[in-house]
Amino acid sequence: MTTQSPAQAASVAASGTPLLPGTVLAAALLTTGLMAGVFGLYTHTIMPGLRHTDDRTFIGAFQATDKAILNPWFLAAFLGALVLTGLAAALHLAGDRRHLLPWIGAAFVLYLIAVVITMAVNVPLNDALKAAGDPARIGDLAAVRQHFHEARWSAWNLVRTLTSTAAFACLIAAAMLHRSAK
Repeated sequence: MTTQSPAQAASVAASGTPLLPGTVLAAALLTTGLMAGVFGLYTHTIMPGLRHTDDRTFIGAFQATDKAILNPWFLAAFLGALVLTGLAAALHLAGDRRHLLPWIGAAFVLYLIAVVITMAVNVPLNDALKAAGDPARIGDLAAVRQHFHEARWSAWNLVRTLTSTAAFACLIAAAMLHRSAK
């Protein structure tokens, strides 16, 4: 991999080669990779670990994790991956980099699937578990856990993991093509 000196980078910028499309593509790649990692962590570590806990521990730990994940860092990556990938596609509509559109477009669709699954399946299940209240005050912990549909949540999370990872791979391919076209 070659790197450019600041003088070379300034020369590229001055020659009219747009830096914005590559920068946005890199940001889309970063945020999508972060989200693939988050979904993957739930798939291979968090949910298998919680699966072996008692009902009170499961409910309490899941509620605490769900509360903690709703933070600016997560939301910036979760929404940023979709917005930045869409913007990267728009920035590559014209000019000599249109050949990247199939990769960026596929990444957008794949990540959009992960977002739709999140909003249609995982968030409602999370909210139902959150609405059950404090585990110390729940009378029938087993019924609350069963109503959560842990297997359904995990199965759809695996789909999110696979689609976001595939989106990440598509953006890697686009970035490699973008880099080789310079």
